[in-house]
Amino acid sequence: MSSRRRNVRARQTVTALIAAFMLGALTVNLIPGEQPFGIVRADDLQQSNHKLLPVSVAEIKSGGDWAQWGGNSYRNNTPVGVDICREWDCGRFDRKTGEWISDNAENIKWVARVGSQTYGNPVVADGQVYVGTNNGAGYIKRYPAKVDLGCLVCFRESDGEFLWQHSSEKLPTGRVHDWPLQGICCAPLVEGKRLWFVSSRGEVLCLDTEGFHDDENDGPFKEETTISKEEADVIWSFDMMSELGVSQHNMCSCSVTSWGDFLLVNTSNGLDESHINLPAPEAPSFICMNKNTGEVYWTDNSPGVNILHGQWSSPAIGELGGVPQVIFAGGDGWVYSFKVDEGKDGKGELLWKFDANPKESKWILGGRGTRNNIIATPVIYDGRVYVAVGQDPEHGEGIGHLWCIDPTKRGDVSPELAVNVEDRDTPIEHRRIQAVIEEDGDVAIDNPNSAVIWHYDRFDQNGDGEFDFEETMHRSCGTVAIQDNLLYIADFSGLFHCLDAETGKVHWTYDMLAAAWGSPLIVDNHVYIGDEDGDVCIFELTAEPQEPIAEINMGNSVYSTPIVANNVLYIANKTHLFAIQNEDAGEAE
Repeated sequence: MSSRRRNVRARQTVTALIAAFMLGALTVNLIPGEQPFGIVRADDLQQSNHKLLPVSVAEIKSGGDWAQWGGNSYRNNTPVGVDICREWDCGRFDRKTGEWISDNAENIKWVARVGSQTYGNPVVADGQVYVGTNNGAGYIKRYPAKVDLGCLVCFRESDGEFLWQHSSEKLPTGRVHDWPLQGICCAPLVEGKRLWFVSSRGEVLCLDTEGFHDDENDGPFKEETTISKEEADVIWSFDMMSELGVSQHNMCSCSVTSWGDFLLVNTSNGLDESHINLPAPEAPSFICMNKNTGEVYWTDNSPGVNILHGQWSSPAIGELGGVPQVIFAGGDGWVYSFKVDEGKDGKGELLWKFDANPKESKWILGGRGTRNNIIATPVIYDGRVYVAVGQDPEHGEGIGHLWCIDPTKRGDVSPELAVNVEDRDTPIEHRRIQAVIEEDGDVAIDNPNSAVIWHYDRFDQNGDGEFDFEETMHRSCGTVAIQDNLLYIADFSGLFHCLDAETGKVHWTYDMLAAAWGSPLIVDNHVYIGDEDGDVCIFELTAEPQEPIAEINMGNSVYSTPIVANNVLYIANKTHLFAIQNEDAGEAE
């Protein structure tokens, strides 16, 4: 049992989510005479003098709304909550219509229909709930459910009533850039009456959170096709494909974050449909923008020709070693840190870079190799950076690595350097497929400038000298969550890991028997994690080895991550968004 290997189902939807996380790069060919959709150039906008301060840890600890992926730019999914529900019944679904039936439902505050495939993580701010999905619900009259769209849907927080939707029509280039039915796979960022997100068309968009419910068409952008209460009000739009030459692989997706007036974005630049050619090697992978105007301060294409497949990670930002740093995970399997400022001559200041794969690892098409890219979002906790490697779930299971990194070092802070035996003093420039080729005399040596605090790939729990399935870290799409020095992460092979965040000591693992795409939620002294079978496991927040105290099925696959806002638990399965709250708590309100 412990040494078994399991084949995790590879579905068409897998490409969807990956696309959602991907940062691919392909050049869009516009229909003759067509203008880039939703473009407002920076020079059309007026600069704002209003300066927003970065979200502080103290503000995060106060609880309340959960206004971006991970709650703030540190990306640690650990909200404050009281009496968070640990027992509920989702009711059931009509097999023909897919509609939710409330019979036998328990502790369900409300349920909202979303699309037919949903990968975006919910966000809650100022009385509204936002989630990325496709058009399976058909909320907009001019776009019935049979029309494939990327949709950012807004609901009322109190009762789940539909308010408005931003609709992204499919790109004319098709699945190479915009995979069918995948929808919007990222989470938005909300501050005040403004919302930012990345569309499936490769646009960075700023919206008015009130939509047209305020009876105003806000912002310089006035080109909305339809102005009605059910439609989104666009403030500005920046098309990364037409403006920067980005060529996204299957999907553009990044859960953006901000630091003051700086908006940080992964562009989704990647390979073409051959999975060999990189159409836009010079296009940027990372950009820094003015969130008020859409002006681009700087761009960076460090992954360059070494992009393995797509780029599906989202950035994290924190003040580390006294310097505001944005942490990007590249599609080449490296982690990059830049100073958060306006840059110089259109370039950001690279502080450090970190190769998250062993130098001997090799990229082989279709996931058959040992080299990985990074889909997970880096997490900042106690002055350290935590990140795991992974691949498109369609590539199946494989070897994984989880790293704890010291972000105060500078330069190449990788664990190892690649050199040749004939010149051990000169590091070899990174190569896409394999950094160290032994038959050519290449070797990996320890990097004296390494920023590794600890590394986890396996542990011999029973001391038998072998590494069983449950003693191995596998590829992961997920992001860590850390509280009270306890780190949790799920891998795509279905293992849930608990480690000491300071030392990397493994406390325990638990086999969920299903692939996990999402990330853990830690709240109210408990840990929640969903899986592809639709089960949500709930554990006590403890280092002691344990079974889950509850395992609740959501009626459909859970590809997203549970969140909590204002003491309500939100979980999206493929087709519905559930607001979950103890019934007595709802009555008390």
